[in-house]
Amino acid sequence: MAASNERIREVVESYVSLVAEGTAAEIVALFAEGATVEDPVGSAVRTTREEIAEFYGTLEGLKQETRLVECRIAGGEAAFHFEVRTITDGATFTLAPFDVMSFDDEGRITSMRAFWSDTDMTVS
Repeated sequence: MAASNERIREVVESYVSLVAEGTAAEIVALFAEGATVEDPVGSAVRTTREEIAEFYGTLEGLKQETRLVECRIAGGEAAFHFEVRTITDGATFTLAPFDVMSFDDEGRITSMRAFWSDTDMTVS
């Protein structure tokens, strides 16, 4: 039986929050053993916990804000749109990817695919 929609929404909300304020270890804890991350779609798929931790480790220390824009959940999967603002001394970089995640029965992420490209980023 798939995780409940409520549990999946909790994980999505945690994920979005942790992208801004969490550590790589906290984000990786949301993933099941054997999970995959393809961010962005078309890039190399990360298939180990170490690769996933290394990927999310690049976010640590950045001043970021995130906001969940929209989320749809069905059949043990979620598609959601969120915004990431990275604030530096001279500019703010904004990216609003669409992520698709699948979940195991306990609500752990089994796959994550992020749909975005460099042309989707704005600088202000």
